[in-house]
Amino acid sequence: MNKYLQVSKYLFLDWFSALLAWAFFYFFRKLNENPYVFHQLNEIYDDRKFWLGIFLVPLFWIVLYIMDGSYRRIYRKSRLKELGQTFFTILTGTIILFFALLLDDQVHGYKDYYEFFLLLFILQFGFTYTFRLLLTSQTVHKIHQGKIGFNTLIIGSNGNAENIYQAITNQEISSGNKFVGFVNVHDHKDFKMGKYIPYLGNYMELNKIVAEQKVEEVIVAIERSERETIQRIIIELEEANVLIKIIPLLQDIIFGTVKVSNVFHTPLIEISPDVMPAWQQYLKRFLDIFASSMVLIFLSPVYLFTALGVKFSSPGPILFKQKRIGYKGKPFYMYKFRSMYVDAEKDGPQLSSKNDPRITPFGLFIRKYRLDEMPQFFTVLRGQMSLVGPRPERKYYIDQIMQKAPHYRLLLKVKPGITSWGQVKYGYASTIDEMVDRLKYDLLYLENMSLSMDFKIMIYTILIVIQGRGK
Repeated sequence: MNKYLQVSKYLFLDWFSALLAWAFFYFFRKLNENPYVFHQLNEIYDDRKFWLGIFLVPLFWIVLYIMDGSYRRIYRKSRLKELGQTFFTILTGTIILFFALLLDDQVHGYKDYYEFFLLLFILQFGFTYTFRLLLTSQTVHKIHQGKIGFNTLIIGSNGNAENIYQAITNQEISSGNKFVGFVNVHDHKDFKMGKYIPYLGNYMELNKIVAEQKVEEVIVAIERSERETIQRIIIELEEANVLIKIIPLLQDIIFGTVKVSNVFHTPLIEISPDVMPAWQQYLKRFLDIFASSMVLIFLSPVYLFTALGVKFSSPGPILFKQKRIGYKGKPFYMYKFRSMYVDAEKDGPQLSSKNDPRITPFGLFIRKYRLDEMPQFFTVLRGQMSLVGPRPERKYYIDQIMQKAPHYRLLLKVKPGITSWGQVKYGYASTIDEMVDRLKYDLLYLENMSLSMDFKIMIYTILIVIQGRGK
């Protein structure tokens, strides 16, 4: 499979569709103004707006498709889901183009506006979805024939694993799974799966095996006696960009957890590696940049006041930098206005407490109103942090947290934030146990991550800052 070639096909056809749609639409608009325009084609070809539209409008659509995630998981497209996604994306894009480009057109009445809007939508949707349907159908057909497949790993070695392997390989229509091997959970004298596919090792080596075998999909088919390891398995896999599927229990089916998109395929619970829809991820980044820029511009007097306060309240630098662990475990420097005396950690890393003698009098004030955090808006602009996300910690403390709560590593799936659900609830943690308690709120945020959740957290953070309830 050549993922980049497949993406290129979708990109070209989407671009070509947008070009055709805009060209036909432009001719119709001119025809509405001048019934004899086809006898005077130079009016169109000499029109700068026509060529500007030919160049910019398809580019606009491509950007919109990237934002809605049209080119992600390119070989796993569902024709029905793509129909809905294409419909709503093009409806949104048509509304934007209509208000941006068409409201100044010469029209005979409001009826013309409705006709223009409907025509632009029909042309754009008709061309785009027709080409997408042809390309997606061709891909789906190759998957069903077994010509295209996804390297698949089974976690499990006995009865359940054997049953799911047999069910998938004997399906009437192939789901595209190409089994590269299996891993065991508990050691046994012999593994039933050994007679079907290669044994690749223990589940504790999952990340290494996934990387070596270029695994794209993992099916968890462990026995009931091995259920206590499910949390550890999911945590291990969350670091890898793979699709996770789990065999359902009866209660999963009763409570509606099992969702299938194909009536011929084996029913499995699917865990997507995406924490947010693609369009929300792009919009979240845009809001990070926009809000941070506004803060840096309009609150520059507050920056100056805080910097002078730090400078004259105690000797030492204005800014304090500290190495933290961020997205995907990559270290970065987080900057704050200094709120402690110099050499506050000369005896080693220490968490701050309520009556910490290392905090300066002015430091107490800026911590109360979270002014010490303001330099982090520069870090957000650089893309190392977000406005909202789990608070980044030092490796020294992460190692201790992981001993009590190994699922902390899940937080590294997203960018750390200036504020978080845990920060709103706890503020600055003064002990490892408080860090672990705060962790459950950050995990809840991860499971419910959305723009609406970000807005709620930001509103509560602003209220805390205004009321001076920070600790």
